[in-house]
Amino acid sequence: MIKGKRKYQILISLPLILTLLVVVSFPLSAASLEYPDTPAGKRLKEIVTLLNQGSRQKWKDYMEKNCTQKFIDIAPLDRHLQVFSETCHDFGRLEYKSFDKSQSTDFKLNAFLWSPPLESWLKLSPKVEEKPPHKITNIGLYYGSTPPDAEPAPKMTDREIVEELKRYLEKLVKADKFSGTILLAKNDNILFKGAYGLASKRFNAPNRIDTKFNLGSMNKMFTGVAVAQLVEKGKLSYEDLAGKYLDSTWIQKETAEKVKIKHLLTHTSGLGSFFNDTYSKTSRLRLREIDDWKPLVKDDKPEFEPGTRWSYSNTGMFLLGVIIEKASGMGYYDYIREHISKPAGMINSDCYEMDRPVPNLAIGYYKKYTDNGFDWYNNIFLHTVKGGPAGGGFSTVEDLFRFARALMGNQLVSKESVELLTTAKPHLNSPEYGFAFGVNKIGDETIAGHGGGAAGISSDLRFYKKSGYIYAIMSNYTNTNGTFFISKKLQEMLKPLLQ
Repeated sequence: MIKGKRKYQILISLPLILTLLVVVSFPLSAASLEYPDTPAGKRLKEIVTLLNQGSRQKWKDYMEKNCTQKFIDIAPLDRHLQVFSETCHDFGRLEYKSFDKSQSTDFKLNAFLWSPPLESWLKLSPKVEEKPPHKITNIGLYYGSTPPDAEPAPKMTDREIVEELKRYLEKLVKADKFSGTILLAKNDNILFKGAYGLASKRFNAPNRIDTKFNLGSMNKMFTGVAVAQLVEKGKLSYEDLAGKYLDSTWIQKETAEKVKIKHLLTHTSGLGSFFNDTYSKTSRLRLREIDDWKPLVKDDKPEFEPGTRWSYSNTGMFLLGVIIEKASGMGYYDYIREHISKPAGMINSDCYEMDRPVPNLAIGYYKKYTDNGFDWYNNIFLHTVKGGPAGGGFSTVEDLFRFARALMGNQLVSKESVELLTTAKPHLNSPEYGFAFGVNKIGDETIAGHGGGAAGISSDLRFYKKSGYIYAIMSNYTNTNGTFFISKKLQEMLKPLLQ
């Protein structure tokens, strides 16, 4: 299954665009549409019907009879059912609105569904066999994908954007679809900030604007800025090979001789992720310092020639943390505190150790579904005991705002380095990612930042380089009940102001 804007495979092909009834006059036509009279259209109608019924048993029976075995085998049955349940619960009753004729055939379909509870679009893309009985071979699910003919959001004032954002947040919170904090600013002027939900369900402790939330992968931005600082000081070069700083106890020969720092920064190294079998069998309590992670990353090898493809790599970004230690002569955590957090005024950010009491820190929560609904679980035993160069630290929306302002104000690195960090690198086959920053272009506006997510973790920071808008969202719920739809909502509301 492919869910959300980011694509990752899970069960049916059910993975930081979103529009509201208030923001658009109405999502296409209010009239109900007929499903296409094709094999793919008939399957689409069946899938939507099952999603709206929400019965896990019916979905299980349907898959066994109407999906190919190859499709069923792409994930364990429990994972198939989990994604089905997540979609039913998150989106509520779905309304079929249109399909993209230019991208559809009799045997594959890109259909757009509207979710009134989330006020969001969902693209559902079933593929079927060409021969009867036309079993399903794949189902793509893309959160927040807007139809080509959807009406654009109107242009609003900053005040109107804030009021619409508050309305949307209150609706999500009332339905328990968001818990966290949010900050929206333009340059130095904070337009809105708010805190919602509970930091601890056990103790009924509310989130505050200064509550610390898990960053997920957002630590990668700090790692990228640290590399840029060391390049400016002449202690590193983007063209340096990893082998200049890392010996055979850290990396394989292929990595040492082919992978450059620029490849690690852009996820084009070909390396993978340390969330592997070794990680699963390792006590989290032992992973406290950078050297402790060596057994998890040392055997990784490039899966392709560096610079020829883009593939997200936690291992690659972690190795940059080791390189920072070698080049600076400081421990990674000390370096980030002294050269990024302190200059930026980030007073509530660090890679805290999770077995120590940290004041005002949110516990992450995720859902496990059953035939009778769902139960909440906390992510304490899923989390690393301490984050690092690739992610897992903590921060607040106010600190992320301070970081964005310090970066764009050239207080951390020079203007030239900021451009290098926040400009995509298509020549390295990284068209939407710079040096440790995600990059999106809308006209002559560049939106840079990074998101982070895992079970009970969802965070996002985006800053608009020309217009000066900044937003930070942090949540202790998993992505679709965390920052994803709020982030897309903000992007849609801000988009008309850029044109």
